[in-house]
Amino acid sequence: MRKVCADWKTEAFSPALVNGSYWPDFEENAKAASAEIFCVPDETAAAQKVLEIADEVKADMVVAAGTEIDRGISLACDTLAQAGKQVFRDKFEVAEHAPQAGLGLSRAEFGVGETGSVCVDTYSYEARVVGMLPPAHIVLLDRNALVENVTTAFQVMSRVFQKGYLGFITGPSRTADIERVLSLGVHGPSRFFIVVIGAEGGSIHG
Repeated sequence: MRKVCADWKTEAFSPALVNGSYWPDFEENAKAASAEIFCVPDETAAAQKVLEIADEVKADMVVAAGTEIDRGISLACDTLAQAGKQVFRDKFEVAEHAPQAGLGLSRAEFGVGETGSVCVDTYSYEARVVGMLPPAHIVLLDRNALVENVTTAFQVMSRVFQKGYLGFITGPSRTADIERVLSLGVHGPSRFFIVVIGAEGGSIHG
């Protein structure tokens, strides 16, 4: 299945809707939702940070979505593989190994300042399971791909959405169904990492 949008930056974003000015709100709200945020200057540094996280969570098996179309994800996978990690990128291998993998890796298209959420183009089965089945999940996010609030997020999505799947992730999986005690990781990853790429105040337009 094809992505909802092949190139969000070109086809869906405009400076009036998407820019880096919402970073303070996004960072504060994402951290309040227990997301773990790391800021890096470029994709090479992002790949190294992904490896560091994989080592921290003791993930020797990693599943990734989007390597065939996303340079940042592909570079991170290469770095993981060179370090001796088992990395599965093919959609059939991802589907087979996601339940046993220690880490999932994917791309967030943009973040929402109001909630600290990220929007993920979950166009395919493998794009969904990498963020649902492993106990830890990393997304790569452009520092300036941010919108102010949920209303603006839907405005951006409406520019390109025709069919498919999109999802919002706000921190790690959590529930308080049992005796109102908050538990993380019951219905999905217990740790959620956002590796933010790019300089503060830059532009992603043009």
